[in-house]
Amino acid sequence: MGEIKGTTRVCGLIGNPVGHSISPVIHNTLADLCGIDMVYTTFKVEKGAVDTAVKGAHALDILGLNVTVPHKQEVIGALESVDPLAEAIGAVNTLVRTEHGYKGYNTDILGLERELEEEQVELKDSPVILLGAGGAARAIAFLCVSKGAKEVAILNRTEEKAAVIAEDVNRHLQSKAAYAMKLSDYGKLTGGNYVVIQTTSVGLYPNCDDAVIEDEDFYKRAAVGVDIIYNPAETKFMKLMKAQGKPAYNGLKMLLYQGVSAFELWNDIKVSKENIRKVYENMQKKLG
Repeated sequence: MGEIKGTTRVCGLIGNPVGHSISPVIHNTLADLCGIDMVYTTFKVEKGAVDTAVKGAHALDILGLNVTVPHKQEVIGALESVDPLAEAIGAVNTLVRTEHGYKGYNTDILGLERELEEEQVELKDSPVILLGAGGAARAIAFLCVSKGAKEVAILNRTEEKAAVIAEDVNRHLQSKAAYAMKLSDYGKLTGGNYVVIQTTSVGLYPNCDDAVIEDEDFYKRAAVGVDIIYNPAETKFMKLMKAQGKPAYNGLKMLLYQGVSAFELWNDIKVSKENIRKVYENMQKKLG
């Protein structure tokens, strides 16, 4: 990280907890590589204090913010404006400074889109299974349907929660592709060659031996697996997928690309592939 001066612009991450975040690695590395006088840090913000935090950040001339759990929905009410896609998803993770406040974007969806493109995972005309029905699943369901997935089955322990996402996605995108299923009914899926995207926190460090579904027959019917978790680097879900000879990817590149997309929005630049590669290497080193 370069010298912090009186002219250095500040960006940061708001959420709780934030101490584990590797977002500072992404943005401070990018600032150095791109020659931008910017520093990035984290801000722990409690529930109920988001509006105050956002107004204070604008008063302090903070250039931009990322937003992580549990504030991606609550922050919307504190914004000057919201990008239409982020508004439809109902979650914001990137704030870009405007004259009178911040504009909200969802770069999580851009992050996964860029990861899938890099790994040559095709959504168009593919059957997709989403495991989980939280905020990440909601954004990913929008991505899958908008990219022309043949079907998007949203599997969750509570089917009603998955149904809300499916209905919202279908309504916004004028589609019938998304539908909900109770997680325990996964055996009723009749197709094959599924793109399976694991969107829950199951398997996250330190609970590395856990997976939402452990039945090997489920993984036999997949074409490829993507886990949005990046710690551990190889989750139980990924191991089960690979045991059936199927490719599997973690969420580190999704995190990388959502960060790159935010950095590009804040600084109105395009980051080179070479600099993106260097940032990714730094992230891997940080995680050991």
